[in-house]
Amino acid sequence: MIARVAVVGSGYMGGGIAQVVAMSGRDVVLADVSAEIAEANRARLVREAEEFERRGLFPHGAAQVVGSRVSAASSIEEAVAEVDLIEEAVPEILELKHDTLRRIGAAARREALIGSNTSTISIGVLAEAVPEPGRFLGIHFSNPATFIPGVEVIPHAATRSDAVAEIVGLLEDCGKSAVPIADVTGFVLNRLQYALFGEAARLVEEGVASAEAVDRIARTTFGFRLPFFGPFAIADIAGLDVYDFCYRSLSEAYPERFSEPEVLRERVQSGALGVKAGRGFLSTPPERIDELTAYRDRAYAAMSALLAELGPAPVDY
Repeated sequence: MIARVAVVGSGYMGGGIAQVVAMSGRDVVLADVSAEIAEANRARLVREAEEFERRGLFPHGAAQVVGSRVSAASSIEEAVAEVDLIEEAVPEILELKHDTLRRIGAAARREALIGSNTSTISIGVLAEAVPEPGRFLGIHFSNPATFIPGVEVIPHAATRSDAVAEIVGLLEDCGKSAVPIADVTGFVLNRLQYALFGEAARLVEEGVASAEAVDRIARTTFGFRLPFFGPFAIADIAGLDVYDFCYRSLSEAYPERFSEPEVLRERVQSGALGVKAGRGFLSTPPERIDELTAYRDRAYAAMSALLAELGPAPVDY
C-alpha cells in the first residue's frame, strides 16, 4: 500500500501533485535543489491551499491538511529514504532527469515505486537510469495537476503489472482518472495536443484565420464537445461514413497533411459506421440513440450556462 510519497521537484507541477496526494490522506515529502527551495515551496503550497479554500475550490479544512501532511526535506536522499512512492517532477531535460533518477534509485528502498512526470520523454529511455527498472513507470499529470482530472500511467516494457495497479489505485483515491497507455514519445495527451496546435498554426500562417478566430472556433465547435465525448465517440455519433468522405476531401486538398487512417477505412468497408450501425470504434447500439441525444443536449446546455456564468477568459489577442 502507498501511504507515504516523495515528490522530487517542488515547483508548479510537483507542488500541485503534492497537494493532490496530501488531500487523499497521505504524507508527502518535498525535495528540490536545496532545502531552502523545498521549504519555500512547501509554504507556497499551504498559502495556495488557503486561497483555494477561500474561493471554494478546495473543501473546508484542505489547507490544514496540506500544512500537516506536506513536509520539506533537506535533500533528495532524505526525502526518498522511507517512502513507498517517489514522483520525479524536475524540468524536461534528459540528463537532469537521468541524474535525478539515479540519485532516487540509489537512496530509495528497493520495494519503493518510482514514477516520472515527464510529458514527452519515453519511459523506457528514462528507465535506463533506474536500478531495478521493473518498479519504474510514467505518472504524467496535466497542468494544473491540482484540478485536471486525467493522469497518463505509462509502463515501459519491464514495468511490473502490480506497479501499474498500485498507481492506478492511488490516483483513484486522489480523485483522478488514471489511464494506462503504451510507452511512446509524447504519449497520448501531447501527441493529440501538438497535432491540433500544428494545424492551428498552419491555418494562421496561410492567412485562413487569425489566432483569435481559430481559438474561438475550436472552443465553440468541436472543442465544446470534448468534455463529454472523446474523438472516437464523436466520430461514431457523426457516422464513420461521413468521416470517410471528409478524409477523402481533405486528402485531395492537403495530401501532405491528411491521409485517411487505415482503422477508419477498414470499419467503413465492413459496415461498422458508428452508432447508427451499432458498431464502429465503440459498440453503442442504435436503440440508445435517444438516450445519447438527451444526454448530449443536457450536457451542452449545462456547458453553455457555465460559460455564461464564468464570462470570457481574461485573454487578450
